[in-house]
Amino acid sequence: MHRVVITGAGTVNALGHDVADTLEAMREGRCGIGALDFQDVDRLSIKIGGQVHGFEAEGRYNRQQMSLYDRFTQFTLAAAKEAIAQSGLTFTGELAAKSGVVLGTAGGGVSTWDANYRSVYEEGKNRVHPFVVPKLMNNAAASHVSMEYNLKGPSFTVSTACASSNHAMAQAFQMVRTGMAPAMVTGGSESMLCFGGVKAWEGLRVMSKDACRPFSANRNGMVQGEGAGVFVFEEYQRARARGADILCEVVGFAMSSDAADIVMPSKNGAARAMSGALADARINADQVGYINAHGTGTAANDKTECAAVADVFGPHADKLMISSTKSMHGHLIGGTGAVELLACIMALRDGVIAPTIGYEEPDPECALDVVPNEARETKIDVALSNAFAFGGMNAVIAMRRV
Repeated sequence: MHRVVITGAGTVNALGHDVADTLEAMREGRCGIGALDFQDVDRLSIKIGGQVHGFEAEGRYNRQQMSLYDRFTQFTLAAAKEAIAQSGLTFTGELAAKSGVVLGTAGGGVSTWDANYRSVYEEGKNRVHPFVVPKLMNNAAASHVSMEYNLKGPSFTVSTACASSNHAMAQAFQMVRTGMAPAMVTGGSESMLCFGGVKAWEGLRVMSKDACRPFSANRNGMVQGEGAGVFVFEEYQRARARGADILCEVVGFAMSSDAADIVMPSKNGAARAMSGALADARINADQVGYINAHGTGTAANDKTECAAVADVFGPHADKLMISSTKSMHGHLIGGTGAVELLACIMALRDGVIAPTIGYEEPDPECALDVVPNEARETKIDVALSNAFAFGGMNAVIAMRRV
């Protein structure tokens, strides 16, 4: 088995259009959630979200590209450009032939669906653009990244609701670890912040109208976000030989299925995924210093996740730091794990633990150190990133400081 390291990172999200701005916002505990701005927002009950503002796609992509790139693809390509540039890799020859891209998304081209449904049903048009299907398909972002960077190896998209990015990154990790690929571009993206996307989520009655407050007793629901996180996973010896700047090492992962309920989470399923990641990484529970929680801000998720952490870590749970950055950038659904991985890298590389902002009242059922409201400087060696999705899909990634 090969060791796997991260040598490049890129992002676009409500906190920043690159990694540096995003991490600065996380350190400051800045909130990127605000008033939504798009057509027919006045018809929604939920009017807040972690929307990406100031991202000028027309200045980045030409007219032909814009006809093919849904907003989730635009974000992905911008994040991939940053990640691959940081990695210093140029994909040619055998490296190109064997390297690939695995990305996660839950909705794919939701904005394209929304715009074209409006065109046909509301405006009465009888034709849509001939590229609607390739623009909205879930694998569009992965396909365009592979074409842009000459990635000819394993390339596909994973869609497991809110665990999509973690499942995608786990597949990329496994491919590099087993020697199938020398490097993989991986992560995830989402852009559901349009009228149809938010209206559908309103129906679940799990959305907050004012703020995301994970683990706080007065929390009242999740808040959607949008954006992308993309990384370069690379074989350690190869990265070291070429003098790459290694951000951290990916050391284990595990997946589980609750096999119980389509929307209600299971403590046992979450616990099995965390325990499995530790076992795969050959790490003891007391070596973990930080967990980036799924932490949606819903009562069901927060209480279940805290109970699962207590089960897995036992007495060490009281010494762990666990935070939810969704309180700052919102829940990116299929893209959320990718953006949250940045908080784990910051914790391992910079010794800064991102806070859970919006925390106002202790909850006896979430009695862990949730790093309330202010970032914390401390050295840790191991971090976990949790993702627990509708449908009972769980994916946990373990990382270590290099």
